[in-house]
Amino acid sequence: MDVLTDVLAALETGPTLCARTRAHAPWGLRFGGNQGFGFHVVLQGTCWLSSGDDQPRALRAGDVVLLAGGTEHTLADAPTTPAVTFRLDRERQSTRIGHEHVAGVAGGARTVLLSGAYRLEKRRPHPLLATLPDVVHLPNRRRNGLHAAVDLLGAEVEEQEPGAEAIVSSLVGALLVYILRAWQEDHPSGWSRALADPAVGPSLHRMHRDPARPWTVEQLGAAAGVSRATFTRRFTALVGEPPLTYLTRWRLTSAARMLRQQDVPLSVVAHSVGYTSEFAFAKAFKREYGLAPGTYRRVTGITDFRPD
Repeated sequence: MDVLTDVLAALETGPTLCARTRAHAPWGLRFGGNQGFGFHVVLQGTCWLSSGDDQPRALRAGDVVLLAGGTEHTLADAPTTPAVTFRLDRERQSTRIGHEHVAGVAGGARTVLLSGAYRLEKRRPHPLLATLPDVVHLPNRRRNGLHAAVDLLGAEVEEQEPGAEAIVSSLVGALLVYILRAWQEDHPSGWSRALADPAVGPSLHRMHRDPARPWTVEQLGAAAGVSRATFTRRFTALVGEPPLTYLTRWRLTSAARMLRQQDVPLSVVAHSVGYTSEFAFAKAFKREYGLAPGTYRRVTGITDFRPD
């Protein structure tokens, strides 16, 4: 598993919530903040996005928007149209696309949206995602992969052929990867350069592949073919923190995923991420997440992860 896929899988706290909206002007929908990343795909028509103090943004068919800050925002046929609150029902929607919201009155200009929220752990956001702005707007046809995914989403949502729900579920999951790729290509961050770096990139893969291994900076530097000092300097500059600090972060991120998804003893979780002592693990986990492992498990709950 590559690092980006690994990070997204580890941060997932539940199935993506998803619903479509068919709207006829005049219409306006207000979306509340959420714990994950909200998204909208304009499948047909046009609309306006208003978020915080930003100027309204015009969206058209094929545009994709990611609300990385989980911030409250509105979509409407015009910036001045009053909005009503729209809620994704986590108990009923899951990734089903059969749920449809109808807004506005028949006869006005028609817009079709696919909206949802990626449910991601935000108590301790991974640095790979922490550099994203609150609103990521990717206009239509900017990237072939993203454009193809949007076209497929539009066709499946509209035609509702057998198997459409499974296809849409997979495409919505892939959509986040395409969004992150496109953003990183346009706004190269330390992390995108880190993954491409001949020394740092393979080291990240090693840490992710085997977080329980008692890695040392000397081992990682030697495997990368550079000195300890050079490796530490390059890793810190690109990733934003020293190698062993990141390793600890990743171990605890992996542990949090296990606590959310698996009903196994804390000692098993501790050993699986490289802690020989359950006490040391609990202390490190609480320092990172602000909760003891057992409390974190109760708050997030493995039942919270299971799809409807």
